[in-house]
Amino acid sequence: MIRFENVTKSYPNQSRPALDAIDLNIDRGEFAFIVGASGSGKSTLVRLTIREEIVSSGRLLVGGHDLRKMPQRKVPQLRRQVGTIFQDFRLLPNKTVQQNVAYALQVIGRPRRAIRALVPETLELVGLAGMEKRMPHELSGGEQQRVAIARAVVNKPPVLLADEPTGNLDPATSLDIVHLLRRIHDSGTTIVMATHDNVIVDELKKRVIELEHGHIVRDEEGGSYVPKAVDTRDLDEYPAEQDHDLDEGSGAPPEDRPIGEVHALDEWDDDAEDLLR
Repeated sequence: MIRFENVTKSYPNQSRPALDAIDLNIDRGEFAFIVGASGSGKSTLVRLTIREEIVSSGRLLVGGHDLRKMPQRKVPQLRRQVGTIFQDFRLLPNKTVQQNVAYALQVIGRPRRAIRALVPETLELVGLAGMEKRMPHELSGGEQQRVAIARAVVNKPPVLLADEPTGNLDPATSLDIVHLLRRIHDSGTTIVMATHDNVIVDELKKRVIELEHGHIVRDEEGGSYVPKAVDTRDLDEYPAEQDHDLDEGSGAPPEDRPIGEVHALDEWDDDAEDLLR
């Protein structure tokens, strides 16, 4: 499903790679945690997997497709197969819960009949039935993340990437979100979740892949996670990782925001209003 073959990712003006000769295979139907301190390479791994960035060397295969060789015109097709959620929700602020989820289907050209069926079904799945008409500012943080999850899975992608999805949530809400992700996984979705939250890792007892200085230092089933002290030199070395992992709610900087049709939520086609009627 997802295979890293000797993958290295380097950035200009940095003394060592963000990811260094990574070999990793995640099979269909797995639930894997990617853990490590800020600056360890977690977010870089996620960005490579949705081809927001391109590997410097090696091969990265998703669903059998070599992302390094993939032409830009095919990237939107890749992202339709890989749902993505982030810690900062990224909802359309002036649209309802229902419209936010419907938009993910509208931009890929799903017919009205499918949109009318899939949106309420997905809102039921994430526990938001009856909240269709609410606006994002009327929701709690946990509810906003549920909307983001609904938007990511409404097209039933085989893979779901979650990059610090509980980073802005309190501990109890974080566990609720992770239990929701486990239910989605139980339906057959492959889930890869980057996190530094040891509580949720210990709760689920799934595969744990630990990164340190761009290397995989541990890979075990049913593992736990004991966070290590952050070396502030790593944060200076990898400012992009620092911004992404330690964001306090303002969202990742523009250069870190994913591109592509489902992620570019700064536009809205008013015709989508009619799709829900």
